[in-house]
Amino acid sequence: MSKGKLAKFADMATYPHVFEYPFSVMEEIPFEMKGHWHKDFFHNDNPIVLELGCGRGEYTVGLGRLFPDKNFIGVDIKGARMWSGATESLNEGMKNVAFLRTNIEIIDRFFAPGEVSEIWLTFSDPQMKKATKRLTSTYFMNRYRRFLIDNGLIHLKTDSNFMFTYTKYMVEHNRLPVEFITDDLYHSGLADDILSIRTYYEQQWLDRGLNIKYLKFRLPQEGVLEEPDIEIELDDYRSYNRSKRSGLEKSK
Repeated sequence: MSKGKLAKFADMATYPHVFEYPFSVMEEIPFEMKGHWHKDFFHNDNPIVLELGCGRGEYTVGLGRLFPDKNFIGVDIKGARMWSGATESLNEGMKNVAFLRTNIEIIDRFFAPGEVSEIWLTFSDPQMKKATKRLTSTYFMNRYRRFLIDNGLIHLKTDSNFMFTYTKYMVEHNRLPVEFITDDLYHSGLADDILSIRTYYEQQWLDRGLNIKYLKFRLPQEGVLEEPDIEIELDDYRSYNRSKRSGLEKSK
């Protein structure tokens, strides 16, 4: 019988590689690992890679297996989902994997400048109603700059044409360096071991016949970031009868 939520949360509270700091406790409990992840947790100087919105942690764990010379931290607020990857990595004795349960809106409170080398965004909610909630918006890019190295890599892997198109326009408008882009990953010739790690939700989209999109770009520290002033067609399978087009709200 599978464990219930309460049992999973009880497990997570005992896991040495899981840090739980939701927004509600951040003002009361200081996060002492900020700026000390290498020294006090991973005990090495290897690059740190984040998976934001990690869900069950498939990418965090999968990348950790593929790259023992890098450190990976999965971030999400849904602890019951995160339990799967956290338990798997604990059982395997993985020393280069950790999990942080918190709200991504405050992600910059957990890492010092230059402490993170790469960010993965795997099947993030496209947030079609409000630009500032999208994990590839300039609202979030400015937060990533507070802890990402100069020209650090950002990977977007998504089923959502809306999210992919929005991010492509955001990158183009701000002249961010693009490493690779495709709207059909598994027919691009690039579906190597890294990109072929499939999350639970990705397999669902593939089973429905949806193309998987991928965009890899760099985020320089310099320059003012601006939202693109465009309209994008909504994803029909996500829009639930809302208007088929959506203006992009400006970040404040």
